[in-house]
Amino acid sequence: MTDDDPRRRIPRTDAVTALPQVREAAQGLSQRVLTSLVRQAQEKARRGTIQPEEVVNETLAAVRHFRAWSMRPVLNATGIIIHTNLGRAPLSDAAREAVAEAAGYVDLEMDLASGARARRGAGAHAALLSACPEAEDALLVNNGAGALVLATTALAGAAEVVVSRGEMVEIGAGFRLSELVASTGARVREVGATNRTHLADYEAAVRPGIGCVLKVHPSNYWVSGFTAAVSVGELSRLCRARQVPLVVDVGSGLLTPDEVLPAEPDIAGALRAGADVVLASGDKLLGGPQAGLLLGRADLINQLARHPLARAVRADKLTLAAMEATLHGGPTPVQQALHVDPDRLRARTAALGAELDVAVVPHEGRVGGGGGAGVPLPGWALHLPTALAAPLRTGSPAVLTRVHDGACLLDLRCIPESQDQSVLHAVQQALEQQPAHVGATAATHCAPARTDSAARRGG
Repeated sequence: MTDDDPRRRIPRTDAVTALPQVREAAQGLSQRVLTSLVRQAQEKARRGTIQPEEVVNETLAAVRHFRAWSMRPVLNATGIIIHTNLGRAPLSDAAREAVAEAAGYVDLEMDLASGARARRGAGAHAALLSACPEAEDALLVNNGAGALVLATTALAGAAEVVVSRGEMVEIGAGFRLSELVASTGARVREVGATNRTHLADYEAAVRPGIGCVLKVHPSNYWVSGFTAAVSVGELSRLCRARQVPLVVDVGSGLLTPDEVLPAEPDIAGALRAGADVVLASGDKLLGGPQAGLLLGRADLINQLARHPLARAVRADKLTLAAMEATLHGGPTPVQQALHVDPDRLRARTAALGAELDVAVVPHEGRVGGGGGAGVPLPGWALHLPTALAAPLRTGSPAVLTRVHDGACLLDLRCIPESQDQSVLHAVQQALEQQPAHVGATAATHCAPARTDSAARRGG
């Protein structure tokens, strides 16, 4: 490097990080991140992309635009309420406030009045029992898979877990519940056939000394035609006669029956029918944080809570706070989207359509997340050019739509009405980035949208 090489003018890293304006702008960032941003600016100067004298300003710009976390908020315009790729259930306002408060020091395991240690998550525990009085006791763990692993480990050990072949569910990313159970050391005993399982099949397999009987709701698919299944009530009578626990995994976490989802099993109903322990997810139809719920007989829940594995799958303070607030607060975003007023949804969609001069078409939303498989949720969507999907998805705010049948379908079901103007501006910005003929084409496509297999699977 010669004496007149401009790279000699590049300021040293420590000199840049020590500048008052840089230190002020970088408050809240770690020294490691700040150093990395400075070095990126220096590298641009070495390549000649910027002048050495611009390193400081380049660093300041990078610091001001840097986010300490990478996840971005997304407006869910797919019509799928519990979208796994978008984090499943969005939390209610009450739950968000509870999480913010719980992020600091809280009385998680302390009675402030006495100063003595108290039960961990007592508030969430009480809220669960209040919301589901059919349960004698309840336990909250980190997720639905954790609930299943804990139940089968604590109740079965190395003994048999009896499950119908028609309920050998595979969930997202290739995880199979039977393999999850087998990983605990229990032996999975399959009974019946894929399409038909009878009480006699269980009678031949259930005997004193086996671990438990597991009944799983196949929430992300359904079997129709020549089928047969055994109800929770029938299984309960058999299991009690033979002194074997009956564990029922209802999956989606519906607390009580919902008229919109008449075939969806609920926690309270399973307990009334005689289930000893009911498992469910907290971040689906319940509308809360990721969690695994276990409700049922007090002696069995106590057995699960005392098992060493319970410590490994216990819920953290943020989950406990969010769950309590979800149960005590008002309607969750999931409930609001599930029970949206169809006339209001159509009016909102029509208003945006008029502003943008695009067509409004019928569109079927879905529950998603393995809940309400095959249940259509009639609604409406903006019919946009497919070219808008990418700029909407990568814009600010990010808007995720559904691409189907040569159209980009924008459904407002899962978007709060307060965000309608944000959606409008996002579409306008996306249209501005497109060639003129794309915007002109938007209003000419009026074919009604159909629901494809991807939407039926729930995202």
